[in-house]
Amino acid sequence: MSITVKVKLFAAFQDAYHVPELRLEFPDQTSVSAILDYCIQEHPELEKWRTLTQFGINLEFVSPETLLNHGDEVVLIPPVSGGSF
Repeated sequence: MSITVKVKLFAAFQDAYHVPELRLEFPDQTSVSAILDYCIQEHPELEKWRTLTQFGINLEFVSPETLLNHGDEVVLIPPVSGGSF
């Protein structure tokens, strides 16, 4: 059995893919960290963000071990830098 999730991309992830979101299919019982693994496999330049990226599912921060459900909206949140006011 498989699930489909929508992945919203920001910052370095959006720069790598050149799109604001992806629709990905994974086996049932897949953790949210598998999305990061998938992205890094496709775009190895994202490896430097592996330990700094946080995860959100359906507008809530979650741990990397959180399991995905069909239809989830996932956000990969790399660190962002701000400018001056």
